[in-house]
Amino acid sequence: MSADDPHEQIARLETEIEALSESAAHCAKIAIGARIAIGAGCALFAAMMLGLLQVDGLRLLIAAILAMGGVVLYGSNRTTAQQIAARIANAERLRADLIGDIELTLVPEPRRVLH
Repeated sequence: MSADDPHEQIARLETEIEALSESAAHCAKIAIGARIAIGAGCALFAAMMLGLLQVDGLRLLIAAILAMGGVVLYGSNRTTAQQIAARIANAERLRADLIGDIELTLVPEPRRVLH
C-alpha cells in the first residue's frame, strides 16, 4: 500500500483520533482536580471567615494558592480540551471524507436455494 492509499490514511487518522481521545480524557481528570482545588481553597477561606479556623498567614496563603491556582489550571486546561476537541472533529471529518471517496463495490446478495 502506498502512502496515498486511503485505507492507510484512514488507519492513521483512527490512530490519531484514539490518541487525542486519551488526551481529552486526561484533560477531564485535570479539570476535576482543578475544581477540587478551587472548592478546597474557597472552603478554607470560608472556614476562616466563619471563625472555624484561626486566621494566620500560612492558611491564607494556602487558601489563595488553591483557589487561584485552581482557576488558572481550570482555564488553561479548558482551552487545551477545546483545542483537542477541535482536532478530533477535524480528524473525524477527514476520515469521513476519505471513506466517502472510496469506491465501494456492492456484493450481490446470494441466491437462496431451497431443497
